[in-house]
Amino acid sequence: MPALEKIICLAVDDEPPALTVLEQYIKAVPGLELAGTCNNAVEAMSFIQQHHIDLLFLDIQMPQLLGTHFIRTLNNPPKVIFTTAYRKFAVEGFELNAVDFLLKPISFERFIKAVNKVMDTRLAASSGTTHAESNKDPGDHHLYFRADRKMIKVSLEEILYIESLKDYIKVVTPTKSIITKHSISSLEEMLPKDQFLRIHRSFIISLNKIESFNSEMIEIAKKEFPISRMYKHEVEKILHAH
Repeated sequence: MPALEKIICLAVDDEPPALTVLEQYIKAVPGLELAGTCNNAVEAMSFIQQHHIDLLFLDIQMPQLLGTHFIRTLNNPPKVIFTTAYRKFAVEGFELNAVDFLLKPISFERFIKAVNKVMDTRLAASSGTTHAESNKDPGDHHLYFRADRKMIKVSLEEILYIESLKDYIKVVTPTKSIITKHSISSLEEMLPKDQFLRIHRSFIISLNKIESFNSEMIEIAKKEFPISRMYKHEVEKILHAH
């Protein structure tokens, strides 16, 4: 497997000491590369428009614009690890599909734990992409999911559907169900578009496993899945072309 590219990071905090800590931590991890630092969300907005950023370390309580509000303004935000001295912001942070939430003062051990979540996702994506590029048999494409303290290999051909469970997802095959901490939106980006379809904010289904469908639902393995209004037009277009 080829070496993974470094994760390009941006640190944003209005407190210089906190920014210095993040800068030191990022530079201490070989798989991370610090692209820059910003003192507020307005600076960060300009920086992101001009540079490619994979991972954002973002303070929440900042003047002018809260970190959580800033993320909502971005059409295609990078992965985010929120940093704050206020635990009350944690729920909103995770609602925005944040990778993690670091409470100040941040220990290096806790920082590494958060970064490892990003690296696990990248490793899983790389595993799937490598096999997709090297083998034309779709049955051999696979991803790895962390569950029960190990990485579990799942063939894409086996997957029936994926269900979102707030901060977790459930990956279901005919023989097993795997529950892992992951956002359904980030997994959607990793899956081949010609094999999987998002039909609801809580469901991604395998196109090859569809048994029947109508304008309101899709049936797979004797289970019915609703088609939400948000995805209805795209779903109907793909189903009728499939």
